[in-house]
Amino acid sequence: MLFDLLPKEWQLAIPAAKEILDGLDLKEPFIPKRESIFAAFFQPISEIKICIIGQDPYPNPQHAMGLAFSIPPNVPNLPPTLKNIFKELESDVGFTPSNGDLSQWQAKGVMLLNTSLTTIPNLSQGHSKLGWEKFTNVVVAYLAKFPVVFILWGKNAETLARFIPESNCLIGVHPSPLSSYRGFFGSKPFSRANKRLTELGISPVDWKI
Repeated sequence: MLFDLLPKEWQLAIPAAKEILDGLDLKEPFIPKRESIFAAFFQPISEIKICIIGQDPYPNPQHAMGLAFSIPPNVPNLPPTLKNIFKELESDVGFTPSNGDLSQWQAKGVMLLNTSLTTIPNLSQGHSKLGWEKFTNVVVAYLAKFPVVFILWGKNAETLARFIPESNCLIGVHPSPLSSYRGFFGSKPFSRANKRLTELGISPVDWKI
């Protein structure tokens, strides 16, 4: 059952998720691997400062690793979406990572969450109608009770804004090549999120990895 894969702390925090997760009809093949589906939940809840929300896993099986927008460190070619994120990161805070592994952001308090946690290999939004949004609704509604800053990228993520205090919610264009030209570049999400953390009395995130 999927609920059993969710870290224990989250099982206790959102018990209502059990019925949702165990009701999802998740059939093979899917990505990421089963043990990585809830990789975004592996950090302690109390350490989450920023939650970046995207759409669903990269459709390339080599890329999907359970953290939104992140790819394994040994994958040489960055997906176009991640290239755009790094362009904006460089423009915003003056830093470009050496590879596409964003797990160090996770270790610094950044939750990397997708609205759908799985997809069919080589098919974007392959599980958009599976029911994952019911689960992510519960997750975001729970996290929004805390001083967490949310960065919502794209229309799928934007639907979650209704659960989040307006002052803690940064809504932006998805960084994919199909939409990034509509306002992603120059939006400065990283420095704006840190500015809000500072206003909340929370130390900002060091985006350098």
